[in-house]
Amino acid sequence: MAGLQAAGRLGIKPFEEAEPVELRPHWTQDDVRSVISAAYRQVLGNEHLMKSERLLGAESLLMQGSISVRDFVRAIAVSDLYRQKFLYPNFHMRFIELNYKHLLGRAPYEQAEISYHLDLFLSKGYEAEIDSYLSSVEYQNNFGDNVVPYNRDFQVDRPGQRAIGFSRLLHLHRGYANSDRAQGQKQPRLTWEMSKNSATPVTSGISSSISGSLGGSRGDVYRLRVIRSASPNSAVVRQSTTELLVPYDQLTTKLKQLSRSGSKVVSVTSV
Repeated sequence: MAGLQAAGRLGIKPFEEAEPVELRPHWTQDDVRSVISAAYRQVLGNEHLMKSERLLGAESLLMQGSISVRDFVRAIAVSDLYRQKFLYPNFHMRFIELNYKHLLGRAPYEQAEISYHLDLFLSKGYEAEIDSYLSSVEYQNNFGDNVVPYNRDFQVDRPGQRAIGFSRLLHLHRGYANSDRAQGQKQPRLTWEMSKNSATPVTSGISSSISGSLGGSRGDVYRLRVIRSASPNSAVVRQSTTELLVPYDQLTTKLKQLSRSGSKVVSVTSV
């Protein structure tokens, strides 16, 4: 979604460059170890894992080919380890935000999604909440049985991608070297924007706007490459790509305007 320069400063460049981790046919033990490492990193939100916390039984079953990658992801998500790190310390809505990020690789897009999962969790319990992600059509279409979930909305031109997903996920992400527990916030991050059905401001882990995260100053100008959809009342359905030159002090406002209009920002680079 962001240009390479912006991606590096926003802390998402590793996601844009990485390939999904998949357990392919005729795998080796090294392949399984890579899958195990990637699954822990994704499902535990980049949390440091002590040796004593590892799910050795589930790891062994995966090594033997007795369970799928999806089964291993589920084993992590229903474990006491996951509950201790993400359920017990957090408000329920924050827990649901993190479930979306860890298990579907995206942030929730709208309040209806949070409301659905909150009702499910309160009425049917913890495991029903976790299973609702892993058994969903969305999970099957994106990861299937053999791909480790990954943060999908940092990828460019993903099928079915919603423009609002990039900023929502970035707001939950807070930097590649950070972890979801180290952020120290137990309350939900997206409640205000989703309740108003508005775009989430584009932020990095240490600054309040993309303009700040790009390290700009008052005299800087940025080039935005934007894909615009045709007007709903137009007979023309094709999209058009345009470039805009935006001064530093207008950058955040312009990004919000583009998001509200349904346009997709492909890259942001300094001129």
